[in-house]
Amino acid sequence: MPQALIIGAGDGLSASLARLLAREGYAIALAARNTAKLAELAAATGATAHACDAADPAQVARLFESAGEAEVVVYNPSYRTRGPLAGLDPAEVQKSLQVCAFGGFLAVREAARRMVPRGRGTILLTGASAGVKGYPESAAFAMGKFALRGLAQSAARELHPKGVHVGHVVIDGGIRSARRPETGEDSLLDPDAIAETYLQLIRQPRSAWSWEIEVRPWVERF
Repeated sequence: MPQALIIGAGDGLSASLARLLAREGYAIALAARNTAKLAELAAATGATAHACDAADPAQVARLFESAGEAEVVVYNPSYRTRGPLAGLDPAEVQKSLQVCAFGGFLAVREAARRMVPRGRGTILLTGASAGVKGYPESAAFAMGKFALRGLAQSAARELHPKGVHVGHVVIDGGIRSARRPETGEDSLLDPDAIAETYLQLIRQPRSAWSWEIEVRPWVERF
Protein backbone atom coordinates (compact mmCIF):
# COMPACT_ATOMS: atom_id res chain seq x y z
CA MET A 1 0.00 0.00 0.00
CA PRO A 2 1.55 3.36 -1.01
CA GLN A 3 1.93 5.93 1.75
CA ALA A 4 1.15 9.65 1.78
CA LEU A 5 2.33 12.17 4.36
CA ILE A 6 0.37 15.41 4.76
CA ILE A 7 2.18 18.05 6.82
CA GLY A 8 0.08 20.85 8.26
CA ALA A 9 -3.06 18.73 8.36
CA GLY A 10 -6.40 19.99 9.60
CA ASP A 11 -9.81 20.65 8.13
CA GLY A 12 -10.35 22.08 4.67
CA LEU A 13 -7.95 21.20 1.87
CA SER A 14 -5.74 18.79 3.80
CA ALA A 15 -8.79 16.90 5.08
CA SER A 16 -10.21 16.64 1.54
CA LEU A 17 -6.86 15.39 0.29
CA ALA A 18 -6.56 12.83 3.10
CA ARG A 19 -10.01 11.45 2.37
CA LEU A 20 -9.39 11.27 -1.37
CA LEU A 21 -6.00 9.56 -1.08
CA ALA A 22 -7.39 7.10 1.45
CA ARG A 23 -10.12 6.18 -1.05
CA GLU A 24 -7.41 5.75 -3.69
CA GLY A 25 -5.65 3.17 -1.53
CA TYR A 26 -3.00 5.23 0.23
CA ALA A 27 -2.01 4.75 3.85
CA ILE A 28 -2.18 8.24 5.32
CA ALA A 29 0.06 9.94 7.87
CA LEU A 30 -1.13 13.31 9.18
CA ALA A 31 1.19 15.80 10.87
CA ALA A 32 0.25 18.92 12.82
CA ARG A 33 1.37 20.84 15.89
CA ASN A 34 -1.87 19.84 17.64
CA THR A 35 -2.84 16.23 16.96
CA ALA A 36 -6.03 16.45 19.02
CA LYS A 37 -7.75 18.24 16.14
CA LEU A 38 -6.86 15.31 13.83
CA ALA A 39 -8.74 12.63 15.77
CA GLU A 40 -11.91 12.66 13.67
CA LEU A 41 -10.08 12.81 10.35
CA ALA A 42 -7.65 10.09 11.38
CA ALA A 43 -10.52 7.83 12.40
CA ALA A 44 -12.34 8.45 9.11
CA THR A 45 -9.29 7.75 6.94
CA GLY A 46 -7.44 5.16 9.03
CA ALA A 47 -4.55 7.62 9.26
CA THR A 48 -1.81 7.88 11.84
CA ALA A 49 -1.39 11.26 13.55
CA HIS A 50 2.00 12.78 14.35
CA ALA A 51 2.80 15.88 16.41
CA CYS A 52 5.28 18.08 14.57
CA ASP A 53 6.34 21.71 14.41
CA ALA A 54 7.00 22.01 10.69
CA ALA A 55 9.67 24.68 11.23
CA ASP A 56 11.73 22.62 13.68
CA PRO A 57 14.47 20.60 11.92
CA ALA A 58 14.69 17.93 14.62
CA GLN A 59 10.92 17.41 14.75
CA VAL A 60 10.64 17.18 10.96
CA ALA A 61 13.46 14.62 10.85
CA ARG A 62 11.70 12.54 13.53
CA LEU A 63 8.43 12.82 11.61
CA PHE A 64 9.93 11.31 8.48
CA GLU A 65 11.59 8.56 10.53
CA SER A 66 8.29 7.59 12.16
CA ALA A 67 5.85 8.16 9.29
CA GLY A 68 7.25 5.50 6.97
CA GLU A 69 8.51 5.64 3.39
CA ALA A 70 6.02 8.06 1.86
CA GLU A 71 5.48 7.97 -1.89
CA VAL A 72 3.68 11.31 -1.65
CA VAL A 73 4.56 14.23 0.63
CA VAL A 74 2.34 17.31 0.81
CA TYR A 75 3.48 20.48 2.58
CA ASN A 76 0.47 22.57 3.55
CA PRO A 77 1.34 24.87 6.53
CA SER A 78 1.04 28.64 6.34
CA TYR A 79 1.28 31.51 8.79
CA ARG A 80 0.03 35.00 7.99
CA THR A 81 0.47 38.31 9.74
CA ARG A 82 -1.08 41.49 8.34
CA GLY A 83 -0.40 45.18 8.74
CA PRO A 84 1.50 48.17 7.39
CA LEU A 85 5.20 47.53 6.81
CA ALA A 86 6.27 50.18 9.31
CA GLY A 87 4.34 48.50 12.09
CA LEU A 88 5.08 44.83 11.50
CA ASP A 89 6.48 42.85 14.41
CA PRO A 90 9.80 41.32 13.29
CA ALA A 91 9.08 38.16 15.30
CA GLU A 92 5.80 37.69 13.44
CA VAL A 93 7.50 38.23 10.07
CA GLN A 94 10.16 35.69 11.01
CA LYS A 95 7.45 33.19 11.97
CA SER A 96 5.80 33.62 8.56
CA LEU A 97 9.11 32.86 6.85
CA GLN A 98 9.79 29.91 9.15
CA VAL A 99 6.40 28.27 8.63
CA CYS A 100 5.74 29.12 4.97
CA ALA A 101 9.23 28.64 3.55
CA PHE A 102 11.82 27.19 5.93
CA GLY A 103 9.48 24.37 6.94
CA GLY A 104 8.93 23.63 3.26
CA PHE A 105 12.68 23.32 2.80
CA LEU A 106 12.91 20.91 5.73
CA ALA A 107 10.14 18.72 4.29
CA VAL A 108 11.60 18.72 0.78
CA ARG A 109 15.05 17.87 2.13
CA GLU A 110 13.83 14.91 4.18
CA ALA A 111 11.62 13.67 1.34
CA ALA A 112 14.45 13.96 -1.20
CA ARG A 113 16.80 12.00 1.03
CA ARG A 114 14.39 9.09 0.86
CA MET A 115 12.93 9.43 -2.63
CA VAL A 116 16.06 10.05 -4.70
CA PRO A 117 17.67 6.68 -3.82
CA ARG A 118 14.40 4.98 -4.83
CA GLY A 119 14.16 7.03 -8.02
CA ARG A 120 10.51 7.92 -7.48
CA GLY A 121 8.11 9.95 -5.37
CA THR A 122 5.99 13.10 -5.41
CA ILE A 123 6.42 16.26 -3.34
CA LEU A 124 3.63 18.83 -3.51
CA LEU A 125 3.87 22.30 -1.96
CA THR A 126 0.75 24.36 -1.32
CA GLY A 127 1.17 27.92 -2.54
CA ALA A 128 -1.13 30.92 -2.60
CA SER A 129 -1.99 34.04 -4.58
CA ALA A 130 0.56 35.80 -2.36
CA GLY A 131 3.33 33.69 -3.89
CA VAL A 132 2.92 35.40 -7.26
CA LYS A 133 1.26 38.70 -6.26
CA GLY A 134 2.41 40.79 -3.29
CA TYR A 135 -0.66 42.43 -1.73
CA PRO A 136 -0.62 45.58 0.39
CA GLU A 137 -0.21 45.01 4.14
CA SER A 138 0.68 41.37 3.47
CA ALA A 139 4.45 41.61 3.02
CA ALA A 140 5.34 38.84 5.47
CA PHE A 141 3.02 36.30 3.84
CA ALA A 142 4.22 37.30 0.37
CA MET A 143 7.84 36.86 1.44
CA GLY A 144 7.13 33.37 2.76
CA LYS A 145 5.07 32.22 -0.20
CA PHE A 146 7.44 33.70 -2.80
CA ALA A 147 10.25 31.80 -1.09
CA LEU A 148 8.22 28.58 -1.14
CA ARG A 149 7.64 29.03 -4.87
CA GLY A 150 11.35 29.55 -5.47
CA LEU A 151 12.09 26.41 -3.47
CA ALA A 152 9.62 24.43 -5.58
CA GLN A 153 11.09 25.63 -8.87
CA SER A 154 14.67 24.95 -7.79
CA ALA A 155 13.79 21.55 -6.33
CA ALA A 156 11.87 20.57 -9.47
CA ARG A 157 14.83 21.37 -11.71
CA GLU A 158 17.13 19.36 -9.46
CA LEU A 159 14.90 16.40 -8.63
CA HIS A 160 12.81 15.82 -11.77
CA PRO A 161 15.79 14.28 -13.63
CA LYS A 162 16.24 11.97 -10.62
CA GLY A 163 12.69 10.63 -10.83
CA VAL A 164 11.10 12.74 -8.08
CA HIS A 165 8.15 14.91 -9.11
CA VAL A 166 7.98 18.29 -7.35
CA GLY A 167 4.87 20.40 -7.83
CA HIS A 168 3.77 23.82 -6.56
CA VAL A 169 0.02 24.46 -6.43
CA VAL A 170 -1.02 28.12 -6.43
CA ILE A 171 -4.35 28.44 -4.62
CA ASP A 172 -5.54 31.69 -6.21
CA GLY A 173 -8.73 32.46 -4.32
CA GLY A 174 -10.59 31.74 -1.12
CA ILE A 175 -11.32 28.15 -0.10
CA ARG A 176 -14.86 27.23 0.90
CA SER A 177 -15.22 26.11 4.52
CA ALA A 178 -17.64 26.16 7.44
CA ARG A 179 -16.03 29.44 8.50
CA ARG A 180 -16.14 30.77 4.93
CA PRO A 181 -19.39 29.62 3.32
CA GLU A 182 -20.24 30.01 -0.35
CA THR A 183 -21.71 33.42 -1.19
CA GLY A 184 -22.28 32.99 -4.91
CA GLU A 185 -22.21 30.38 -7.65
CA ASP A 186 -18.83 28.64 -7.20
CA SER A 187 -17.21 31.89 -6.09
CA LEU A 188 -14.91 29.97 -3.71
CA LEU A 189 -12.62 27.03 -4.37
CA ASP A 190 -14.13 23.69 -3.35
CA PRO A 191 -11.48 21.84 -1.26
CA ASP A 192 -12.57 18.52 -2.77
CA ALA A 193 -11.97 19.93 -6.25
CA ILE A 194 -8.51 21.15 -5.25
CA ALA A 195 -7.73 17.69 -3.89
CA GLU A 196 -8.63 16.21 -7.27
CA THR A 197 -6.06 18.51 -8.87
CA TYR A 198 -3.41 17.24 -6.44
CA LEU A 199 -4.30 13.68 -7.41
CA GLN A 200 -3.93 14.57 -11.09
CA LEU A 201 -0.43 15.90 -10.35
CA ILE A 202 0.45 12.72 -8.49
CA ARG A 203 -0.67 10.67 -11.47
CA GLN A 204 1.00 12.77 -14.18
CA PRO A 205 3.16 10.76 -16.58
CA ARG A 206 6.78 11.77 -16.22
CA SER A 207 6.94 12.68 -19.91
CA ALA A 208 4.65 15.63 -19.10
CA TRP A 209 5.35 16.67 -15.50
CA SER A 210 4.17 20.08 -14.29
CA TRP A 211 6.23 21.90 -11.68
CA GLU A 212 3.45 24.44 -11.05
CA ILE A 213 -0.28 24.69 -11.54
CA GLU A 214 -2.78 27.39 -10.56
CA VAL A 215 -6.35 26.78 -9.45
CA ARG A 216 -8.93 29.52 -9.06
CA PRO A 217 -12.71 29.96 -9.13
CA TRP A 218 -14.09 30.91 -12.50
CA VAL A 219 -15.03 34.39 -11.19
CA GLU A 220 -11.59 35.11 -9.69
CA ARG A 221 -9.67 37.90 -11.46
CA PHE A 222 -6.21 37.06 -12.78
